[in-house]
Amino acid sequence: MRVLIAGLLGGIVFFIWGAVAHMALPIGEMGMKDATNEDPVIAALRDNLPGEGVYMVPGLSAEKMHDEAAAKAYSEKAKANPNAFIVYQPVGRDGMAMGPNLGIQAASDIASAIIIAWVLSLGALGFGKRTMAAGMLGLFSWLTVSAPYWNWYRFTTAFTMGNLLEQVIGWLIAGAAIAWWLGRGGR
Repeated sequence: MRVLIAGLLGGIVFFIWGAVAHMALPIGEMGMKDATNEDPVIAALRDNLPGEGVYMVPGLSAEKMHDEAAAKAYSEKAKANPNAFIVYQPVGRDGMAMGPNLGIQAASDIASAIIIAWVLSLGALGFGKRTMAAGMLGLFSWLTVSAPYWNWYRFTTAFTMGNLLEQVIGWLIAGAAIAWWLGRGGR
Protein backbone atom coordinates (compact mmCIF):
# COMPACT_ATOMS: atom_id res chain seq x y z
CA MET A 1 0.00 0.00 0.00
CA ARG A 2 2.93 2.33 0.75
CA VAL A 3 4.23 2.00 -2.84
CA LEU A 4 0.76 2.55 -4.28
CA ILE A 5 0.26 5.76 -2.28
CA ALA A 6 3.78 6.96 -3.17
CA GLY A 7 3.02 6.28 -6.84
CA LEU A 8 -0.32 8.07 -6.66
CA LEU A 9 1.34 11.06 -5.01
CA GLY A 10 4.19 11.07 -7.54
CA GLY A 11 1.78 10.73 -10.47
CA ILE A 12 -0.26 13.70 -9.31
CA VAL A 13 2.92 15.76 -8.87
CA PHE A 14 4.15 14.75 -12.34
CA PHE A 15 0.75 15.60 -13.87
CA ILE A 16 0.81 19.05 -12.24
CA TRP A 17 4.38 19.57 -13.44
CA GLY A 18 3.24 18.72 -16.99
CA ALA A 19 0.50 21.33 -16.75
CA VAL A 20 3.01 23.94 -15.57
CA ALA A 21 5.53 22.97 -18.27
CA HIS A 22 2.90 23.32 -21.01
CA MET A 23 0.73 26.17 -19.76
CA ALA A 24 2.99 28.46 -17.71
CA LEU A 25 6.49 27.72 -19.03
CA PRO A 26 7.67 27.43 -22.62
CA ILE A 27 9.11 23.95 -22.01
CA GLY A 28 6.16 21.93 -23.29
CA GLU A 29 5.90 23.97 -26.48
CA MET A 30 9.59 24.15 -27.42
CA GLY A 31 10.06 23.58 -31.13
CA MET A 32 6.32 23.64 -31.88
CA LYS A 33 5.22 26.03 -34.62
CA ASP A 34 2.09 26.94 -36.54
CA ALA A 35 1.98 26.79 -40.33
CA THR A 36 1.89 30.25 -41.88
CA ASN A 37 -0.87 29.23 -44.28
CA GLU A 38 -2.37 26.00 -43.03
CA ASP A 39 -5.43 25.71 -45.28
CA PRO A 40 -3.45 24.54 -48.36
CA VAL A 41 -1.47 22.16 -46.13
CA ILE A 42 -4.70 20.67 -44.75
CA ALA A 43 -6.06 20.31 -48.28
CA ALA A 44 -2.85 18.63 -49.45
CA LEU A 45 -2.99 16.17 -46.54
CA ARG A 46 -6.63 15.37 -47.23
CA ASP A 47 -5.97 14.87 -50.94
CA ASN A 48 -2.71 12.93 -50.74
CA LEU A 49 -2.65 10.72 -47.67
CA PRO A 50 -4.66 7.51 -48.04
CA GLY A 51 -5.69 7.13 -44.39
CA GLU A 52 -4.78 7.36 -40.74
CA GLY A 53 -1.12 6.73 -40.09
CA VAL A 54 2.36 8.07 -39.57
CA TYR A 55 3.98 9.36 -42.75
CA MET A 56 7.49 10.42 -43.63
CA VAL A 57 7.78 12.76 -46.58
CA PRO A 58 9.69 12.09 -48.71
CA GLY A 59 9.21 8.44 -47.96
CA LEU A 60 10.63 5.09 -48.97
CA SER A 61 8.56 2.00 -48.27
CA ALA A 62 10.19 -1.05 -46.71
CA GLU A 63 9.52 -2.99 -49.93
CA LYS A 64 11.64 -0.52 -51.92
CA MET A 65 14.56 -0.20 -49.50
CA HIS A 66 16.50 -2.98 -51.24
CA ASP A 67 15.78 -1.62 -54.71
CA GLU A 68 18.99 0.23 -55.48
CA ALA A 69 17.41 2.64 -57.98
CA ALA A 70 14.50 3.48 -55.67
CA ALA A 71 16.85 3.97 -52.70
CA LYS A 72 19.10 6.27 -54.73
CA ALA A 73 16.12 8.29 -56.01
CA TYR A 74 14.80 8.60 -52.43
CA SER A 75 18.20 9.72 -51.14
CA GLU A 76 18.48 12.45 -53.77
CA LYS A 77 14.90 13.60 -53.17
CA ALA A 78 15.40 13.64 -49.40
CA LYS A 79 18.57 15.74 -49.67
CA ALA A 80 16.99 18.27 -52.06
CA ASN A 81 13.60 18.77 -50.42
CA PRO A 82 11.95 19.54 -47.09
CA ASN A 83 11.32 16.58 -44.79
CA ALA A 84 8.18 16.02 -42.72
CA PHE A 85 7.05 13.54 -40.07
CA ILE A 86 3.27 13.56 -40.18
CA VAL A 87 0.88 11.98 -37.69
CA TYR A 88 -2.29 11.98 -39.76
CA GLN A 89 -5.89 11.47 -38.73
CA PRO A 90 -8.38 12.12 -41.53
CA VAL A 91 -11.21 12.85 -39.09
CA GLY A 92 -10.69 16.01 -37.07
CA ARG A 93 -11.35 16.63 -33.42
CA ASP A 94 -11.62 19.69 -31.24
CA GLY A 95 -8.15 20.32 -29.84
CA MET A 96 -9.65 22.47 -27.09
CA ALA A 97 -11.84 19.63 -25.75
CA MET A 98 -9.12 18.19 -23.55
CA GLY A 99 -11.14 16.36 -20.90
CA PRO A 100 -10.58 12.79 -22.13
CA ASN A 101 -6.94 13.52 -22.98
CA LEU A 102 -6.30 14.93 -19.51
CA GLY A 103 -7.83 11.81 -17.96
CA ILE A 104 -5.62 9.53 -20.05
CA GLN A 105 -2.57 11.67 -19.26
CA ALA A 106 -3.30 11.54 -15.52
CA ALA A 107 -3.75 7.77 -15.62
CA SER A 108 -0.52 7.37 -17.59
CA ASP A 109 1.40 9.63 -15.18
CA ILE A 110 0.07 7.76 -12.15
CA ALA A 111 0.85 4.33 -13.67
CA SER A 112 4.39 5.53 -14.50
CA ALA A 113 4.86 6.90 -10.99
CA ILE A 114 3.67 3.63 -9.43
CA ILE A 115 6.34 1.80 -11.43
CA ILE A 116 8.99 4.30 -10.31
CA ALA A 117 7.78 4.07 -6.69
CA TRP A 118 8.08 0.28 -6.86
CA VAL A 119 11.63 0.50 -8.26
CA LEU A 120 12.61 3.07 -5.62
CA SER A 121 11.18 0.90 -2.85
CA LEU A 122 13.42 -2.04 -3.76
CA GLY A 123 16.58 -0.63 -2.24
CA ALA A 124 17.50 0.87 1.10
CA LEU A 125 18.08 4.31 -0.38
CA GLY A 126 17.75 7.68 1.28
CA PHE A 127 15.72 10.63 0.06
CA GLY A 128 18.46 12.13 -2.12
CA LYS A 129 19.37 8.89 -3.88
CA ARG A 130 15.73 8.02 -4.50
CA THR A 131 15.09 11.47 -5.94
CA MET A 132 18.14 11.25 -8.21
CA ALA A 133 17.18 7.73 -9.28
CA ALA A 134 13.76 9.01 -10.31
CA GLY A 135 15.43 11.78 -12.32
CA MET A 136 17.67 9.20 -13.97
CA LEU A 137 14.60 7.13 -14.86
CA GLY A 138 13.22 10.27 -16.51
CA LEU A 139 16.49 10.58 -18.45
CA PHE A 140 16.21 6.88 -19.36
CA SER A 141 12.71 7.39 -20.76
CA TRP A 142 13.94 10.38 -22.80
CA LEU A 143 16.92 8.43 -24.14
CA THR A 144 14.75 5.49 -25.21
CA VAL A 145 11.97 7.50 -26.91
CA SER A 146 12.79 11.12 -27.67
CA ALA A 147 16.47 10.81 -28.61
CA PRO A 148 15.71 8.14 -31.26
CA TYR A 149 12.86 10.28 -32.64
CA TRP A 150 15.32 13.18 -32.94
CA ASN A 151 17.90 10.91 -34.56
CA TRP A 152 15.75 8.90 -36.96
CA TYR A 153 12.66 10.99 -37.60
CA ARG A 154 14.30 14.43 -37.45
CA PHE A 155 12.26 15.79 -34.57
CA THR A 156 13.69 19.24 -33.99
CA THR A 157 16.43 19.76 -31.44
CA ALA A 158 14.33 22.37 -29.62
CA PHE A 159 11.38 19.96 -29.32
CA THR A 160 13.68 17.17 -28.17
CA MET A 161 15.42 19.36 -25.58
CA GLY A 162 12.04 20.56 -24.30
CA ASN A 163 11.05 16.95 -23.80
CA LEU A 164 14.34 16.30 -21.98
CA LEU A 165 13.63 19.15 -19.57
CA GLU A 166 10.03 18.04 -19.08
CA GLN A 167 10.97 14.43 -18.32
CA VAL A 168 14.04 14.93 -16.13
CA ILE A 169 12.77 17.90 -14.11
CA GLY A 170 9.33 16.32 -13.81
CA TRP A 171 10.65 13.02 -12.53
CA LEU A 172 13.05 14.75 -10.15
CA ILE A 173 10.11 16.65 -8.62
CA ALA A 174 7.80 13.63 -8.63
CA GLY A 175 10.69 11.48 -7.38
CA ALA A 176 11.12 13.82 -4.40
CA ALA A 177 7.45 13.32 -3.51
CA ILE A 178 7.77 9.55 -3.92
CA ALA A 179 11.03 9.47 -1.91
CA TRP A 180 9.45 11.53 0.84
CA TRP A 181 6.49 9.16 1.14
CA LEU A 182 8.61 6.02 0.97
CA GLY A 183 10.98 7.39 3.62
CA ARG A 184 8.20 8.10 6.14
CA GLY A 185 8.89 4.82 7.90
CA GLY A 186 6.79 1.76 8.39
CA ARG A 187 5.98 -0.83 5.78
